Amino acid sequence: MGVDLAASPVKTAVAVIEWRSGSARVTELVMPADDARIHTMVAGAARVGIDSPFGWPDDFVDFVVAQHRGELSAGSGLDDVSRRRPLAYRTTDLYVAALAGGRRPLSVSADNIAHVAFRCAGLLADLGITDRASGWAIEAYPAAALRRWGLQSRGYKTAANVSAREVMVEQLGQAAPWLDLNSHADAMIADDDAFDAVITALIARTADLGLTPAPPDDVRDTAMREGWIHVPDCELDQLVSSAGP
Repeated sequence: MGVDLAASPVKTAVAVIEWRSGSARVTELVMPADDARIHTMVAGAARVGIDSPFGWPDDFVDFVVAQHRGELSAGSGLDDVSRRRPLAYRTTDLYVAALAGGRRPLSVSADNIAHVAFRCAGLLADLGITDRASGWAIEAYPAAALRRWGLQSRGYKTAANVSAREVMVEQLGQAAPWLDLNSHADAMIADDDAFDAVITALIARTADLGLTPAPPDDVRDTAMREGWIHVPDCELDQLVSSAGP
C-alpha cells in the first residue's frame, strides 16, 4: 500500500497493489483520503509506504527546545548557513542526497512539507508505529525511486503537467509490463498525487522484500527518531522475481 500524504485529505491519495507470482495489479486508488480512511485501508497490508517525513532533525528538536526554554547558548553563529544546515536536514536527507548527486529532499523543518509531517506524526501514532527506521510503515520518497529506476522524476507536478504524466505512465508500463494499472491509469495521468501513491506502493514492496538499504548501525538510533527514507536498491523487475507472493 502507498500513501501520498498531503496536509489536507483532499490532496491525499492511497494506492493498493496486489502481488501474484510474476505479476501485480493496482486494485484500489482512492482520493481524497482522511486519516480514518487510511486507517481502514491499511488493515491487512504487508507493508505500507508513506510519502512524508517521519520526524525532524535531532539538532532542530534540541534547538527549538533550548530556544523555547530560554536556554539557547550565545555564539551559535547562525548567520553562517553551514551552521543552519543541521537544523534543516536529517541524516536520511543527506544519505539520499549522496545517492542523488546532491539533490536533497525538502527540509521538514524549513519548508512547507512540515505541515504534511505534522499530519504524518498523528497518523503514525494512530497506527501504533514506533519504528520510524524500518518498521511496518516506511518513509518513501517517490522522486528518488523514480531516479533509481531510470524513470522521469521531475517536471510532472501540478495540474498543468498532464502531458508529462502521460509520458511517465507510459514509461512505467514499459519498465514494468507485469504491473496492471487496471482502470487507474487515467487517474495517475490526471493527478500527480495519484501517480505518486502508486510509486509509493511499489517502494513499500521493495522494503517488504528487503531491497532497500536499512540505516547503518552507527545512525540507526538517529533514524528511529528522525525517520529513514527507503530508496530501492534494485531494478523494477526484481519486485516480481524475488521471493514472496
